[in-house]
Amino acid sequence: MLGSRPFVARALQVRQLPWPGSRSHQFYSTTASRGLRSRRWQRTAFGAALTVGACGYTVYNYDTAYLVAASVYRSSVAANVTCQVAWDYYRNFPELPAEGSVSEDERRAIQDQRSKVHVRAAEKVKRALMKNGGVYIKLGQHISAMQYVLPMEWCQTMQMLQDRNTASSLDEIGQVIALDTGKTVDELFSVFDAEPIGVASLAQVHRAVLRETGEEVAVKVQHPMVRTYSDIDIATVSVMFEFIHSVFPDFKFMWLSAEMKGSLPRELDFCNDKINAEQVQWNFAQHADIPLTVPRMIQATERVLIMEYVNGRRCDDLAYLRQHNIDPSQVSREIGRVFAEMTYVQGFLHCDPHPGNLFVRPRAQGSASHGYNFDLVLLDHGLYRQLPSQFRYEYAEMWYALMRGDQAQIKHWSRKLSGTDLYQLFSVILTGHNWSTIETKSLGSTSAAEFNLDALTQQQPDLFQNITEVLASVPPVLLLVLKTNDLLRMVDQRLFADQPPAVQHHAQLRTWLRISHYCLIAIRDARAAEISHRPAAVPLARVYRLVLNRLGFWFSDTALSVYKALLVVQDMFVRWQALFRRSTIA
Repeated sequence: MLGSRPFVARALQVRQLPWPGSRSHQFYSTTASRGLRSRRWQRTAFGAALTVGACGYTVYNYDTAYLVAASVYRSSVAANVTCQVAWDYYRNFPELPAEGSVSEDERRAIQDQRSKVHVRAAEKVKRALMKNGGVYIKLGQHISAMQYVLPMEWCQTMQMLQDRNTASSLDEIGQVIALDTGKTVDELFSVFDAEPIGVASLAQVHRAVLRETGEEVAVKVQHPMVRTYSDIDIATVSVMFEFIHSVFPDFKFMWLSAEMKGSLPRELDFCNDKINAEQVQWNFAQHADIPLTVPRMIQATERVLIMEYVNGRRCDDLAYLRQHNIDPSQVSREIGRVFAEMTYVQGFLHCDPHPGNLFVRPRAQGSASHGYNFDLVLLDHGLYRQLPSQFRYEYAEMWYALMRGDQAQIKHWSRKLSGTDLYQLFSVILTGHNWSTIETKSLGSTSAAEFNLDALTQQQPDLFQNITEVLASVPPVLLLVLKTNDLLRMVDQRLFADQPPAVQHHAQLRTWLRISHYCLIAIRDARAAEISHRPAAVPLARVYRLVLNRLGFWFSDTALSVYKALLVVQDMFVRWQALFRRSTIA
């Protein structure tokens, strides 16, 4: 049976190996070692060929390979910090107990622990954002402006990202200019400063002199790799937010990545800067009483923008303002007028008004038609939004209801704008004041209480969940308006940082009065348009309604003007008192 199946017989035979030390053993060992060495050489050769092939492919496709490797690295940085922060909050962030359930010492200890976790997490995220740069810095800037939505520890930690960014090298900047304009730096400019005068998340600005005309200009140049990484960075941020949401269901900030995805392509094309700047110049051409200056745009490509050079410093540089005898309260008032005009009347809104984009340029008193000794210089025109007329009307009605403390109207217009029934919280986010202030009609009075997120969190344990619900429900255009409001509040706070508390509060009141004035204008114009388009059986009836609409505006606006004048007098009195006390102490 076995003979008929020789391969089975051979397989069942026990193989006899030579005895160690015998000739046959030595021959067998030598043959085996040669076979082993041969196999090792084959594996080595195969590995070397594979390595050489991979290196050859990488060299041949260097750009693609580098992009993939860099993208993987940047994504891993984001993923790593996301996991660290999520784990830290999961393990170390205590729940805030109900009022009265623990002693005051225990409550303070819990609050300190929560604050430490916030600071630790924000610092980790900030370092990761700075390491990746570009779009990630932009994300940090968005976070820093959300001081009435996010914990203060996060906002304060991220504020340094507004104007502290890593500059690209001069060689990299030269390559971008040459690729986009078709000319080298030396061909375009007779002078080009090596040190940038400003570095932002997406670009940096250099002072230069045009070779053809000798004109002094500012040259805005995009960081070379921002556009390359933008898509993968935004996708990574979206995935990161989705992951946090899966761990913490109350986290609903996916709208932030969606907003960046919509805004970033516009900001990365500097041709939009030129178009937007020229639109703003046209919009304010008839407002000679507003000291606004927009640098003249000379040439624009997708990544290079050449514009008029304008001297000046950040609007919140109080030492610079004092040096040139510029009144911070006037600067604050005119910034407010510019953005109220944009929001309520023109409907074309600059959505990134942080202090690095608002400069002040000194002027001789009386040298300009507006009569001030300074100009406001508005920079960085990449991020604008067109506000529909219906939105402007509803937004104005909401603000005017808030100023009057009319709860029925607040609830109505809040539902229209936010799409939720959380009108009290929406009002708090919009104004930056506690609901008790709005409810008691104290928003425009001296008894207004400032908004305190920590205190509100103690009163409403589900506050963060409600905030995210509101922000996830509002239309995208309102999100940018809210961000603009927060940035303008921050500018106001810095401009009055060295003033007596009473003066600071009066400045806030004047802001409310200014908003009320522009709300009345928007409501007047919207109602006039409605009256004009509504059919009327008697033509005089339409004229009558238009006159009543105009008179109603005039009476309300006159009352605001009188109150504003009273605040000015009170401010003068408070400042004189402060000066008198200082002189007495001296």
